[in-house]
Amino acid sequence: MPETSADNSTLGEKSVPPSVPADRIVFFDGVCGLCNYTINFLLKRDTKEILQFAPLQGTTATEVLCADVRKRLDTIVYYRDGQLYYRSTAVLQILRDLGGVSGLFAVLLLLIPRFVRDFGYRCISASRYRLFGRYESCRIPTPEERARFLN
Repeated sequence: MPETSADNSTLGEKSVPPSVPADRIVFFDGVCGLCNYTINFLLKRDTKEILQFAPLQGTTATEVLCADVRKRLDTIVYYRDGQLYYRSTAVLQILRDLGGVSGLFAVLLLLIPRFVRDFGYRCISASRYRLFGRYESCRIPTPEERARFLN
């Protein structure tokens, strides 16, 4: 179920513009070590290549997401078919879209109430730079990955 602005009042939701460049976009903090590990994980498992990736610091994020979301950099955002998903719900929707074992794992985790999942997400997010490092610049995709990354 999509998260509404009431669910994300601190994220400052806005409507998604009609000219979004892909059906499924994973927005991530481009300088976060954990986020980059997550993108590598997704690239490896997305054998159907359904996902596109864009850093929260990039122009695609500027065109699709509100300024509050882009500034905070503390959440993964998943755009899918006109809907925006945040935090743990974004992660679970991404895994569900990948299918297979990942999809099954996501369905099981959806049984946990969102406020509990998001509490865990926020705990990890708050210490991600300290635990996983921070890069000076956004991830540079390899030539093979380039078509899957948006600016």
